Amino acid sequence: MAKKKIALVGAGQIGGTMALVLAQKQLGDVVLVDVVEGVPQGKALDIMEGRLSIGTSAVLTGTNNYDDLAGSDVVIVTAGVPRKPGMTRDDLLNINYGIIEKVGQALKKTAHNAFVIVVTNPLDAMVYAMQKVTGFASEKVVGMAGVLDSSRLACFVAMELGVAADDVQAVVMGGHGPSMVSLYDFVSVGGIPLPQLMSKEKFDELSKRTAMAGDEIVGLLKTGSAFYSPGLSAVRMAEAYLLDKKSILTCAVQLNGQYGVNGLYCGVPAVIGEKGIEKILEVKMNDAEKAAFAKSVEAVKGNAEWVDNKIKG
Repeated sequence: MAKKKIALVGAGQIGGTMALVLAQKQLGDVVLVDVVEGVPQGKALDIMEGRLSIGTSAVLTGTNNYDDLAGSDVVIVTAGVPRKPGMTRDDLLNINYGIIEKVGQALKKTAHNAFVIVVTNPLDAMVYAMQKVTGFASEKVVGMAGVLDSSRLACFVAMELGVAADDVQAVVMGGHGPSMVSLYDFVSVGGIPLPQLMSKEKFDELSKRTAMAGDEIVGLLKTGSAFYSPGLSAVRMAEAYLLDKKSILTCAVQLNGQYGVNGLYCGVPAVIGEKGIEKILEVKMNDAEKAAFAKSVEAVKGNAEWVDNKIKG
């Protein structure tokens, strides 16, 4: 059976992290694509030279040519300008839209059967733009947000309770930004509902930290934004698709009537398998959570309208 081809558009910190993890997992051969000459080639060769140590047969290549996306099974897009201290995700809107537009046009020409995962910020607007530019079916274009946000919340809950992070299940919905919604009743620890283990007040503290987790790391790094956890989250999504795992993951998907939303991309739980987004799950929220989700959707809507105007332009 032919190996799968996984293209990583953007060979920065997230791209390099994903290339290494994908090689370790042997999910397929990896192509790193970047506009900076030498960087994708250098990172690919560096990992290739370490293959003996990680016991992998994956082949990694680097290129500056979008034509090399041809035949990709999965394309993960991280290309864009990272945040610097004081910048919001939305500050990146104009700069990163131009990059998404170029990548989307290249994908439309060369990789029309690919499952496309967008990581570039502002996430909800960029995945919306990618689907519009490519014209791909919405179930094959998805944004990585809720996977990361839910993982961050699970991390903070585990740290607070002194338990293993992989025993914590968490759901964070809405837009990928300050308006994201952490759901108290949907968190469980080893199958035990979180309300039996933690007060709502403490949970609210952790949910605020989750919403600002990216800013916390930007503030600490000072010269860039998070890359290990976003990279691992995107790989988890790619793995669910490539292995037809039917994983339930919270990610930015196009809503078509679910939650009363039409045509916008927003973070909700969905099933990822070989067809891409195979099912969107509608969960019951309390009134406060519904109101917070509606507020998050409004924030997403504003950026989507900006993209629509840009495309009409």
